[in-house]
Amino acid sequence: MTTTSQVLRADPAVERTRGHQRAWGWYDWANSAYVTTTGTVLISPYLTSLARNDACPDLAAGETCDAMLSILGVPVAVGSLAPYTITVATIVSALVLLFVGAIADRHPRPVWLLGGLAWTGAAAASLMFFLEGTNWQLGVLLIVIANLCLGASTVVYDALLNRIAHPDDRDKVSSRAWALGYLGGGLLLVLNLVVLQTYESLGLSYGMAIRLSLLSAGLWWAVFTLIPVIGLRRIRGTTAVPVERDAGVVGGTISQLRDTFGEVRRYPHTLTFLLAYLFFNDGIQTVITSASLYGTEALGFDTAQLTITILVVQFVAFFGALFFGFVAGRIGAKKTVLGGIVMWTLVVAFAYFVPRGAFTIWLICAVLIGTVMGGTQALSRSLYSQLVPKGRESEFFSFYQAMERGTSWFGSLAFGLTYQLTGSYRPAILVTIVFFVVGGLILTRVRMREGIAAAGNEQPRIV
Repeated sequence: MTTTSQVLRADPAVERTRGHQRAWGWYDWANSAYVTTTGTVLISPYLTSLARNDACPDLAAGETCDAMLSILGVPVAVGSLAPYTITVATIVSALVLLFVGAIADRHPRPVWLLGGLAWTGAAAASLMFFLEGTNWQLGVLLIVIANLCLGASTVVYDALLNRIAHPDDRDKVSSRAWALGYLGGGLLLVLNLVVLQTYESLGLSYGMAIRLSLLSAGLWWAVFTLIPVIGLRRIRGTTAVPVERDAGVVGGTISQLRDTFGEVRRYPHTLTFLLAYLFFNDGIQTVITSASLYGTEALGFDTAQLTITILVVQFVAFFGALFFGFVAGRIGAKKTVLGGIVMWTLVVAFAYFVPRGAFTIWLICAVLIGTVMGGTQALSRSLYSQLVPKGRESEFFSFYQAMERGTSWFGSLAFGLTYQLTGSYRPAILVTIVFFVVGGLILTRVRMREGIAAAGNEQPRIV
């Protein structure tokens, strides 16, 4: 077997330009429309309504549907379908994203790979326009595809952070990009809120208004992905991973993954961070994906009220991400993330006690969520980038992304099971506190300086 080392050494000074950093950040803007409008606000309650139409076609308004759906012979409560769908998408992602990361590290044009994955996910998101009546099965399939492509494209995207930003700049660059994402997602949500509030005067049914909002998120994702793809198009692969000529793409990728699993024990602090991230990010993702369901079913808010809620979260998160980036520049990203985890625990406890129908109190909870949400996620990304071995950025970010958006399989499964056992979403949301506490305790054990040195990376001024 002939083996050659394919190393395309780029000049960091050429890649780490403001132009590249600005173009890179636009992918947060592009995909946040799907995450916000579809993933956070609309799809869970809408999928639940489609399933309710199928399971209880004669259900009167205000009545509870006690019938079960049957999926491959397994009984599933109507209210648990959405969190279970996220769980399935997560399990599929956890397997597939590892291969995506290995392929991206071997790909000569990672930006084109980013675009292809993003546009496939955007197509699935756009096809959600055709969900209506009792067609929840198609909804499940499209959610799985869109979430998988979102995670896969973000593997490639996150890995590029190491290419376009110096270690001392990554907290700032990551936070600004995340803030841009919240701003973009919020702007589209404003437009969708207008449609949902004025659908009758526009000559639309309420269902059509929701379907058009789902379509807009997919189109937004597709169109704005052009900016990073064009702006970063000259970046080439720089992997130092050996390429086995006779193994082919699949064989070489499997071989690379086998080698990586064998070597990963050399980076104990990277692994410890990933374990911590698995827990506290599962808590974050479960809160994000279940907030609309909790607000609808437990607190009695309608879709318009939930849209306003998420809109508040989006715009507050824009400033929250920038603020957390500023704080990290003073005390370090690790301490800032730990502080954010403590805040998350308090916010979830607060949400548990919100009275049914108390929309003003719910908005206070939304402000608190927005303050802490963007900062913890943006800084987790930049913090992890310091621990990634040089030359295997995409592959290691695939581990990270398997525990990121849409991969809260412990959290969403615990949420769904708790609801099915108790019949209430309040204890289901409260169970996420366990994930924050465990994740925070594990994160305290990560010694960043040692991990950065073990990965062979340049030490930043402050971590």
